[in-house]
Amino acid sequence: MDFRLSDGQQLLVNTARDFLRRQCPASVMAESVTSERGFSAALWKEISILGWPGLLVPEEHGGSSGSILDVILLIEEMGRVCFPGPYVQSAVVATLLLVTAASSAQRERLLPAMARGDRLCVLALTEESASIDPEAIALEAKPGGTLSGRKLFVNAAHAADDLIVVTRGAGGADLFLLDARRPGVTVLPMEAMAGDRPCEVGFAGVEVRADDLMGEAGSGWERLVPALQAGALARAAEMVGCAQRVLELCVDHAKGRRQFGRPLGSFQAIQHACADLLRDVETARYLVYSAAWKMEQGRECAADVAMAKAYAGRTSQAVARKAHQLLGAISFCEEHSLHLFHKRILAAGLDFGDPSHHLETVASSIGLA
Repeated sequence: MDFRLSDGQQLLVNTARDFLRRQCPASVMAESVTSERGFSAALWKEISILGWPGLLVPEEHGGSSGSILDVILLIEEMGRVCFPGPYVQSAVVATLLLVTAASSAQRERLLPAMARGDRLCVLALTEESASIDPEAIALEAKPGGTLSGRKLFVNAAHAADDLIVVTRGAGGADLFLLDARRPGVTVLPMEAMAGDRPCEVGFAGVEVRADDLMGEAGSGWERLVPALQAGALARAAEMVGCAQRVLELCVDHAKGRRQFGRPLGSFQAIQHACADLLRDVETARYLVYSAAWKMEQGRECAADVAMAKAYAGRTSQAVARKAHQLLGAISFCEEHSLHLFHKRILAAGLDFGDPSHHLETVASSIGLA
């Protein structure tokens, strides 16, 4: 297997790393965490000029028809700077659902605007239990009726123009594409510390029309699964990018910090600790790449995605904890960026299934139901 990136992918990585280094310093990261919107509209417009929101959008709708591996490489670079914005929610998960499940009219209405960065769409899935299993969906709706209830932990719903709402119907799960400003829809922020903007989305007698349905009635979960896998893999890539940057912070600190008259990195215990971090980051990275490659090739990848997400979640948290030990008290202060990376890792580890959820998938894949 050839693990080398194509020329186009290498150009994407190099361009992204240079752009994000210049446009997303630690100060931007910190400001976004405390801002009401959670990300800069100007920065989102900048990445739209680069074509990033349209990577997965077909060319006929104004995108570049990129691959999932292209997106994973980009999101890893975003993770290195804790990029503030709903990229995974809108440009990955919602876009894939629109491409694979929406009607031609729905695609034509949303995808060109999303590729230009003019429109955001997010998935409203989880409810009281925060589970992403189909059994946890209790909100009911049918075409021609009304929708009443709420969805929780809907990231970036406060900035979204459209919502893809997962409901329970007579024949199974359904997906409805709703304008976020439709009468009866309310969005309330939920408390968070990682820079994400989870929201409670309420529905009070919201009209649900027949042309709001995405795909055939009852087929929603079948269409949803690939998008959830892509979302899980994207957040895993983000955690790998975060962990890579944390590793770099540790190595820089070990080289520059002097203790007992010598560099901290000259002590074998510090050297071995950093070597362990490198091993963990590289292992997580290639689990993510392998799963992305299988997904891109159309192969069965459920267990691969689950392994990548579970391993990246637990390993990236371990990397961040070890980094706090190596850097000491300053890493917990606002003046240092490590605490922001740690918070982002914790949030990403829970999004689209926590490690326990994905380990259940892995266990099932080896016959341990």
